Amino acid sequence: MKETVKSLLLAFLVACSLVQSYFLIYRLPGSNPVVKTENDYIKTENMGAEMRAEELIFPAQISVHMGDNRHTVFYPDSMFYDLIYSRLKGRMFEGFQRIAVDNMNWSEIRSRYAGVELQFGSGVPVSLLQKVMQISADSLFEEESINRVLIYNGENEERARVFFFSSHGDVVYEATKADLTVQDVRQQVDFGKDWIPYTLQDGYYVPEKPIDMVETLLKVGVFSTEQIQGSLFFDPSITRIIREKDGSEIYTDSRRSLQVKQDGNWINYTDPAAPAAGENSPARNALSAIDFVNQHGGWNGSYRLEQVDGLDEMNSVIFRQYFGNGQFGAFPVMDFSSFRYGTISLAMRQGTITGYERSLLYVKAGDWDKQVVQLSGGKELKDKISKLKGVVNLFPAYLPSLSQEGLLLRPAWIVELSSGVMHELK
Repeated sequence: MKETVKSLLLAFLVACSLVQSYFLIYRLPGSNPVVKTENDYIKTENMGAEMRAEELIFPAQISVHMGDNRHTVFYPDSMFYDLIYSRLKGRMFEGFQRIAVDNMNWSEIRSRYAGVELQFGSGVPVSLLQKVMQISADSLFEEESINRVLIYNGENEERARVFFFSSHGDVVYEATKADLTVQDVRQQVDFGKDWIPYTLQDGYYVPEKPIDMVETLLKVGVFSTEQIQGSLFFDPSITRIIREKDGSEIYTDSRRSLQVKQDGNWINYTDPAAPAAGENSPARNALSAIDFVNQHGGWNGSYRLEQVDGLDEMNSVIFRQYFGNGQFGAFPVMDFSSFRYGTISLAMRQGTITGYERSLLYVKAGDWDKQVVQLSGGKELKDKISKLKGVVNLFPAYLPSLSQEGLLLRPAWIVELSSGVMHELK
């Protein structure tokens, strides 16, 4: 009898020990399981806000066509830009018909008729554009990417005509059932009548007068390497450091690597062994990239989805930072090799993030040094452009530079060449 009791008691104690071990290892009170898989990451706190796709999709600029070859341009966060864009986001677009882009003379339409044009840069997938505009589901172009939307009043027509341009450049889609009247378009065009006049030149717009921007000196701090390292590695304690001759440092756990450059304020993370997710579309890649940034660093400012692709095995997604100051609007911050700042870039393989580049600088709250400066316009600007070949775009932007005083954002005209290269117009 005693032996039976001893056996039962021993079995009970062993069972209690196993249960206790389970809770100690997997269910510590107030925490997640201690045992994690190799693909788990620790979420970085207090580095930046989380953002939704809707906040990252907006036109790079809105052009207003007033007829008789008169135009103007509004930039993000300016009053008339916001008015036009908010009104268009509430309208319905449906009944799409596909036509070849060469079937119509678009330069003549822009010069002759009153209308507005939303320019989305390299293009936004339709499924993402549907998050910010009321575009009905349509199998005809749901897999397309749109780089501009042109809305104008034709001759003797009661309703406005609306065209969505494919970023591939070969076709456009007309929304034959757009919820826009001729009067709606006229009201939006009227916003541009007393604004700076622009000339349409070879597909881009040149102001006839100088434009104002605000040069700003920002006070900045730098997120620590440990903060981002803890977000990107399963166990930061097992990483080793490799110091390069150029002064950069590489943290690696033999699978992933985190290279810290530019005196500690720029990172380049790679995970070449990340398992492929299998889904490979521009929209899916953009959403995966947004989720990844939300979990690994967040957004330290305003960003716009600038580039997304997803048709090849290896793809990329790029977000461009915008900085606004006052009534003049918000403008892109350029990221040149001389000083890396202004973009968040992600490399993708079959829908999975394999690379991640960004700045660790953040803007501190408080008073900033500001001054209004003018960028050239009219003949002076056109003479500068005429010295270059293959100019396909012109836009105002900020050039960043770092000193002991802070981060200087200097306004400049940027030209884009047919080769895709961008540089300052001096």
